[in-house]
Amino acid sequence: MKTIKTISLAFSLLLSTFAFGQKLGHINSNKLLQSMPENSEIEAKIHEYAKELEDQLGSMTKEYQTKIQEYQAKESSMSESVKQDKITEITNLEDRIQSFQKKAQNDLQKKEDELLKPIIDRARDAIEEVAKEGGFTYIFDSGVGALLYQKDSQDIMPQVKKKLGIL
Repeated sequence: MKTIKTISLAFSLLLSTFAFGQKLGHINSNKLLQSMPENSEIEAKIHEYAKELEDQLGSMTKEYQTKIQEYQAKESSMSESVKQDKITEITNLEDRIQSFQKKAQNDLQKKEDELLKPIIDRARDAIEEVAKEGGFTYIFDSGVGALLYQKDSQDIMPQVKKKLGIL
């Protein structure tokens, strides 16, 4: 019973907010970021960094495959202690590869975040300026599916691009 009252109250507050003539706008932030000139340079840097990580992983994988082939080729002539030593060596290399994959994935995400932060901040500042200048109460990001209905909403992409100097 309390939940229904709470939902009803929240819904009526939401309706009253929009009933008093709030000015709404929307923008597709993904399209905005893609249209910013520095985006292609950032994508190239991320791709280059990812390639470096892939190359390193490739070298480790090649070393792993070589060790397995050597082990399989010489297994019948190895003593038990040598076999155990080789198995331990291969297992350690497997662990290093798995650890590297996890670390590389984290490093790549950090690099992407680091490179994108300045243009995201620039875009956010431009959106805020346009919103203030245009008297908007809310700006929805249609690029992430947060906008369900936009008939009475105004797309502010042209104003934000102008603010950023993007034609």
